[in-house]
Amino acid sequence: MMSELHTEIQRRRTIAIISHPDAGKTTLTEKLLLYSGAIRSAGAVTGGKHRSTTSDWMSIEQERGISVSSSAMRVEYDGYLLNILDTPGHQDFSEDTYRTLMAVDCAIMLLDAAKGVEEQTVKLFKVCRDRGIPIITFINKMDRPALSPFELMDNVEKVLGITAVPLTYPIGDGPGFRGVYERSSGVLHLFEKTEGNKHRAPVSTKGIHDPSFKALIGEDAHAKFLEEIELVEAALPPFEHEAFLQEIITPVFFGSAITNFGIENFLQYLIDLAPSPQGMGSSAGLIAPDSSYFSGFVYKMQANMNKAHRDRISFFRIVSGIFERGMTAKHPRSGKEVKINYPFQIFGQDRDIIDVAYPGDVIGLSNPGTFLVGDVLTTGPDFTIPQFPRFAPEIFAKLFPASGSFSKSFRKGIEQLGEEGVVQIFSDAHHSPTPLIAAVGELQLQVFQARMESEYNEKVKLDRLPFTRMRWLGGDVKPNSATLTFAFDDADREVILFKNDWEIGYHRDRTEGLILLDKPPIA
Repeated sequence: MMSELHTEIQRRRTIAIISHPDAGKTTLTEKLLLYSGAIRSAGAVTGGKHRSTTSDWMSIEQERGISVSSSAMRVEYDGYLLNILDTPGHQDFSEDTYRTLMAVDCAIMLLDAAKGVEEQTVKLFKVCRDRGIPIITFINKMDRPALSPFELMDNVEKVLGITAVPLTYPIGDGPGFRGVYERSSGVLHLFEKTEGNKHRAPVSTKGIHDPSFKALIGEDAHAKFLEEIELVEAALPPFEHEAFLQEIITPVFFGSAITNFGIENFLQYLIDLAPSPQGMGSSAGLIAPDSSYFSGFVYKMQANMNKAHRDRISFFRIVSGIFERGMTAKHPRSGKEVKINYPFQIFGQDRDIIDVAYPGDVIGLSNPGTFLVGDVLTTGPDFTIPQFPRFAPEIFAKLFPASGSFSKSFRKGIEQLGEEGVVQIFSDAHHSPTPLIAAVGELQLQVFQARMESEYNEKVKLDRLPFTRMRWLGGDVKPNSATLTFAFDDADREVILFKNDWEIGYHRDRTEGLILLDKPPIA
């Protein structure tokens, strides 16, 4: 049994893809699925009537061509099993992305070749570094006019403070992008476009001095390319895998996800570079993946993934041991034992019953209200994991059903979408039936309204409130003010709503012992 566990651990990779919006993250996910053989043709990310992508399954994602929820795909490639977790790029949904990064062992950092490192990428890179997640860099959109490879690598090093070591090097950019040069083998991978970019790009391999390559790109371009490769080999440090795992360096790849150029080569390297499932820190110490007992945690909730089911799904990352369908595990938060009869593997919005799973796997558990984000299951010692991030919102509104009826479906939608993290749900100081909803950004409110209507058949009205800040109370001391608005979060923790930072400072200065927190107090 232990040799089986060891074998299965070693062949698994659990990876997230992070980027600034519009860098091509969902397109790259779709092309990795294409080249792994998980799908036969790749969908389009742009909104409208194009074939939709596997990871963007919500109607609002397909209409707008954006990702607003993280998703999970499980694929086999060359004897390895990849758990690929796509994440929303939009900053309004950072909380979902941060939760997903708790569940992975490696991240692909996707950059736009014309822009380099952007604002949201910096934030997500910091989360990865804080969590000790090694990062592989893929510089995308080389089929468009791009910064030079040296400018892009210099940008990575100066902005993020990590050494960039290219393992491939682009042959041209824009319309002249022909493929990539693989440094370790000295081989050129030259690609041809396919109709609609839906299928694998035909590839031919040549040596760097091959006359046909020189004829393809022209004598001047060939001479310039040879100079650049000579400079790369002379000036840049060698790649060291241990330095990568310690987040000292990031291997860099170039390509074009939309045209499929460089994707297969990147996928092959991804298998070799990414670490197998790692242990996880907990209140009981480090839990090793090859521990004799089963354990794992819920990192995400999702309602209504499949219209045929209309249920809630808990995304569950296995940390240690072997999971088997029908097993019973302890649920430390409730103190109860839970029998898991209907686990399934997730592929976008599709699901299939799964009988056995191993560390690194992400499985779906039907959730009739038992689980919350951050919950653990274990057949060994009880433990808790570090608190998941929660961000203080900046937009607030009272929520009303357009019909005037606080119906069962209205209350169900609020409960499930709040639990999922689409918005944050609060009740006023008197716990009246009219909920307060809060969001980090406007897109969250738009997604909430759209999903309430499409999934719960409830049109809702928002009565905006004049607040832009919220703080949790960190102690028993409260400001003595009749003008302040108090409320309670979904865990019944008291909060205060403020109009601006000045108001926070005013009450903090005038109330001795007042503790205001921008994150929930740790129980």
